[in-house]
Amino acid sequence: MMTTPGGSGRFKPLPTAMYAGYSGTASSWVAKTSVSASGKRIQREMAELNVDPPPECSAGPKGDNLYHWIATIIGPSGTPYEGGIFFLDMIFPSDYPFKPPKVVFKTRIYHCNVDTAGNLSVEILRDSWSPALTITKVLQAIRTIFLKPEPFNPALPVIARLYLSDREKHEEVAKEWTLRFAK
Repeated sequence: MMTTPGGSGRFKPLPTAMYAGYSGTASSWVAKTSVSASGKRIQREMAELNVDPPPECSAGPKGDNLYHWIATIIGPSGTPYEGGIFFLDMIFPSDYPFKPPKVVFKTRIYHCNVDTAGNLSVEILRDSWSPALTITKVLQAIRTIFLKPEPFNPALPVIARLYLSDREKHEEVAKEWTLRFAK
């Protein structure tokens, strides 16, 4: 145990947290608040996102947890999602960017690429993931499915079938859901 001189000439113990990571030499101190490589990458992307966010999108950490973010996407004009405010959870794995973030819609949405639990079915978050991709690119890809749904890569095939067979009815139901859940 490490100690420090007390007022009475006696040594009193230092709190454990003050010397956690110490191995005996001055050059071997490891800060308990050091940020991992994935954390540094997330911080850098957060700074870039704050400087130049994608249109109608915002995202940032939930509280002080760098690996859990809340994102917001405003439904693009000219779509049945127009004016809706859609909230998403983004959970980053410890090996980010080598693995994609898990993104889940918290706002209910009528969309063929989003299942009833809010899970997304988009290639960028699965087979097309690359460490070169960023949070900004993920938000842009999600915003793109508002403009161009991917009915051949559905999370909900029944909505994809309606989208392909009766676009007008699909738009009507999607607008109703947007009004009900996203405004």
